[in-house]
Amino acid sequence: MTPITPVDLFASFVRLDGDGRAHAEPRAFDPSREGWQLMTFHAETDADVHADRWEVHADADEVVSCLTGGIRLHVRPERASDGETEQEAAVPAGSAVIVPRGRWHRVELDAPSDIMSLVVAHGTRLEPRPGV
Repeated sequence: MTPITPVDLFASFVRLDGDGRAHAEPRAFDPSREGWQLMTFHAETDADVHADRWEVHADADEVVSCLTGGIRLHVRPERASDGETEQEAAVPAGSAVIVPRGRWHRVELDAPSDIMSLVVAHGTRLEPRPGV
């Protein structure tokens, strides 16, 4: 029988395989890895959430949850030529947002926060924010 033991979510990632198995693994964001990753972390500053860059996940939506504190999620327009502006959503403690696959997004802090994210890391791309 497999032993049931607690997993420190602030020290490990949990990877969910396509076959339905969950594995606690060392914290290492790896865009080449298949499957879903559950990541939990404490952020004190915008630098902790890489607010200076955009990211996009091509393979699946992402769930971003604020457990404590408060964050803001920014989403770029789908096409800059549409004349749309960046969307911003306040995410207070105890709530989450779903970022659609293929949408460039970033997080900023309103306060030190504990954040949980569920994402397919495979194919993630990053892009620096101009002028930041």
